[in-house]
Amino acid sequence: MKLLTRRGLLKGFIAIAGLAAYSRHAVSAVLTPRATEGPFYPDTSMRFADVDNDLIKVSGAVEQAGGEIIRITGKLMSKQGKPLAGHRIEIWQCDVNGKYLHPNDNSKVSYDNGFQGFGHDIADGNGNYSFKTIKPTIYPGRAPHIHVKVLDGDRELLTTQFYIAGNKLNSTDGLYRRMSVEQAQGVSMVFIERNNMLETNIDVVI
Repeated sequence: MKLLTRRGLLKGFIAIAGLAAYSRHAVSAVLTPRATEGPFYPDTSMRFADVDNDLIKVSGAVEQAGGEIIRITGKLMSKQGKPLAGHRIEIWQCDVNGKYLHPNDNSKVSYDNGFQGFGHDIADGNGNYSFKTIKPTIYPGRAPHIHVKVLDGDRELLTTQFYIAGNKLNSTDGLYRRMSVEQAQGVSMVFIERNNMLETNIDVVI
């Protein structure tokens, strides 16, 4: 029987510690809460031809979207921490005037044609995704929010909504109030300013 060397013992302790840390992460991961799709999900025929992860600029439009520009980044992952590489993530939201890119939105305001309204990204090999869009604005009866959908090919895995952390209207929003504190934290956008732009990071756990 071989004697364990000090280096071997150290490697063993590191491996055990790493496994324990991974296990704690896997157990403590909170699934991203599901939420209603809402009435204004734009089907393919309703979308601009320019569909990408930059919603503030529509190809061919002279001006960029009105509103406060933000960047959203994060990872798509399983509860066990495995990246969901190649999965499609979509977002859609109302424009700075509170109007959706959908013919059934009958609000008496004009739509901002400089705003893409809907976009998608494909998660990279590490599950990373990103969007450039506008900070969500008030829509009647709701707290400011962004709709989010994750798909594996044509199979829908999750529909949820992102909110602004600490927004005073969150406490009056029926969908927001249904969530636990942990769930709400998982879909709340906390912004920091970097390179003259507000940025937030939200991991989506499925």
